[in-house]
Formats: sequence, C-alpha cells, structure tokens
Amino acid sequence: MKNIVLFLLLLPAASGISAQQPKPNIIFILTDDMGYGDISCYNGVYNTLNIDKLATQGIRLTRYYSASPVCSPSRTGLMTGMAPAKWNMTNYLSDRKHNSNCEQADFLNPAAATIAKVFKGGGYATGHFGKWHMGGGRDVTNAPSIKDYGFDEWSSTWESPDPDPVLTAKNWIWSDQDSIKRWNRTAYFVDKTLAFLQKHSGQPCFINLWPDDVHTPWVPGGDFVKEEGDDEKNFIPVLKEYDVQIGRLMGELKRTGLDKNTIVVFTSDNGPAPNFRHDRSAGMRGAKVSLYEGGIRMPMIVSWPAQVKAGQVDSSSVVTANDMIPTLCQLAGITNTINGDGEDRSGVLLGRPSLRGKAIFWEYGRNEISFNYPKGRDRSPSLAILEGNWKLLMNKDGSRTELYNLQADKNEVSSAAEQQPGVVKALSEKLLNWWQALPKL
Repeated sequence: MKNIVLFLLLLPAASGISAQQPKPNIIFILTDDMGYGDISCYNGVYNTLNIDKLATQGIRLTRYYSASPVCSPSRTGLMTGMAPAKWNMTNYLSDRKHNSNCEQADFLNPAAATIAKVFKGGGYATGHFGKWHMGGGRDVTNAPSIKDYGFDEWSSTWESPDPDPVLTAKNWIWSDQDSIKRWNRTAYFVDKTLAFLQKHSGQPCFINLWPDDVHTPWVPGGDFVKEEGDDEKNFIPVLKEYDVQIGRLMGELKRTGLDKNTIVVFTSDNGPAPNFRHDRSAGMRGAKVSLYEGGIRMPMIVSWPAQVKAGQVDSSSVVTANDMIPTLCQLAGITNTINGDGEDRSGVLLGRPSLRGKAIFWEYGRNEISFNYPKGRDRSPSLAILEGNWKLLMNKDGSRTELYNLQADKNEVSSAAEQQPGVVKALSEKLLNWWQALPKL
C-alpha cells in the first residue's frame, strides 16, 4: 500500500523507517498568508473544524517558525533548507524593477539543491500543485521551469514560470474568466494531489500542496457573495471553504487507505495580511512582512497515524522551516544530501520534545525603498535571532535593538534589552556576523 507524507506546512518528526518498511508518501501543505490565529485550535476566533480534526489526529506545535515573514523567501527556505538570503531572496518577487530595488534575484537559482531533488534521488515521484512564487510572472520571462527544481509534475498559478492555463485566463493573479474560479482553486489543487497519488500508486510520492488561499483577494463563491475585497466578511467564507477542502483531502486519504502511512504537514508561509485587531495572529505583535512573532510564528500540524501518536501538543520545542529537509529525510529513511541551516527535528514530530541546537536567523528589510512595511508598531527592525527563549531584533546599523524573553512575553510588549546587556551583546554579535556573511547583489 502506498504511503503518504502530507506536508501541511507542518512537519512530523520520526526516528526513521527501516529498509523493510515501505516509504511514506509526503504531502507538504503550505497555506498562503495564514496567521497563527486563523485556526480555531490555536486561537478560537474563527472556525476551522477540519483542520482542528487534523490536529487531534497527530501533533500540534506552537513554536514553529517560517524562514521569512513574506512569500518568496519563505518558500525558498522550505525548498532549500537554507536562509533564503543566501540565495539572494529577501522579499516577495515581482517585476525586475521591484526585484532590483529589493537587492534580490529574479528567481531561485536552479542549481540550488532542493527538497524535491533529494526525494527524487531517493526514489520518490515528486509533484508541486499550487502557488510557486520563486520566479516567473510579470516581466520575468526567463525563469527556469518548475521541473528544473526536481518536480516530475506540476500545476501552478500566474506567479510561476509554468502557469496553468485554466487558472490564468489573463495576465494577473486571477480573473473571472478563469476556467477554474478563484473560489475553487484549492479544490482543484487537492484534486491534482489525489490524482498524482493514484497515478503513482506503486511509488512513494513527495507532494507540495501549496494553495494560494487564504491570500487576498478573497473572492467567495457558491452560496456566498461573489465580491472581491480585503474585509472580514469575505475572509471568513474563504477560510471556511479552505477548511472544507482540507477535510475532503483527509477524507479521501482515509477512504483509499492511504492515511495510515501518510505524513501530513500543515503550516503557513508567513503571517496574515490584513490582521484584523491582531486576531489572525492570536494577539501576537506583527503580521506579514514583520519579524515580530505575528509575522513568522506559524501553526504547524503533523499527522502520521502509523507513527505519530494522536492528540499531542508540543509547546516547548522550537522548529523552523529550514529543519524540514533533514527532518523529512529522516522520517522517510532517505539520505539528506543538503548541508543546510536546519537540524533533524524528527524526534519532536514523533512526540519527543527537545531543545534546539542551532540559533535561527532572519532578515527582512535591506533598504527603505521596498521594505517600508508594515506601518506603525508592527514594523520590526530588519534582523532577528532566536536562541532558546531569547529573541533579539535590531537593524544592521545597530539601531532599534530589542530583546524579548518569549516564554514570558510572546507578544513582545516590553523589551528587556536594558536589563540584559550581556544577552544583547552575545546575540547581536552572532546576528551581525551572520548578516555580514550573506551574499549581496
């Protein structure tokens, strides 16, 4: 029987499988712009019954971090297991002028070792269904094909080198002339995922299921008003439909018997926008494009009935997107050939909480041209480091140094920098040394 590891942007941890066991399929579900507080089992403001059910079937992490507070570099961190700035990816990708202003590349270097290449080398069929946003679209016409990054099959949106015609009737994110309507996109990508699994039923599969929900524009369909906008009355039905499709995916896996040896990882690429009273970040400071917790602390749920005990919550172990490659390789019993920035956290996903060995680093904000967001109190300094419970933020010139003990102050209300000069000195030196070693365009 076929094994599936569902990568729902939450990553399960295992100690690995023996050579005699069939390799699990992997489905990595990466939600777009979903905040920590969008899932009801994390916050309770909105209702996500199917995602909550998924959490009860496996393990829910409360200290998982994305590689960036914005789309393109966040996805690059997952794909390569490295800080995205090492690939000159520092902001969302757009046209060439925007990318130049951001001091970043136009697309991810196809020479990069990726999670798809690693799993393909380990005997897996590889598929990518959903948003790409690591090159292509607008006036970037020379971006490499998705196949050059290790995928056998794919279907993607306008912000990719290989846009699916049924999703891209016009040269924009969506159109009312698209054959697959905006409100049916997640269902379409779920269908693609299930078909890929059926097609490769004799082979383990690694699948990126990366819908572009719940990113704006929110265009509800069906019985809902078909209006575009960024207000909450449109967000709620879009979130509801997304939750329905996650439930449908899990139901089909169970019906076909694939659920037992399937690792489902559910997570998000970055924080929410807009953040509505900070409900979508569960009260945490920040949002999308902010290095405060609301921009980078994401939900993560991992389900693997054959290996992961149901009903677990881990509120102490710190896991990051860069950990996904070594962790999933360990769980699947294949060799990790990437020397990245993450560490194997498979034990955590299997229900064994542990301290992390490596610090986590972030950059968002190389200049004032393209990084002058968000406005107000949620706009963070441009660099951050997390080590243990201490998180330090600062600009590269040393200004705006802030220090928070996240165990005591996860909403980052009161900086402890003045009270902890020793911690500030140690962390700021590590952070600046890391930043100065990054490649610059």
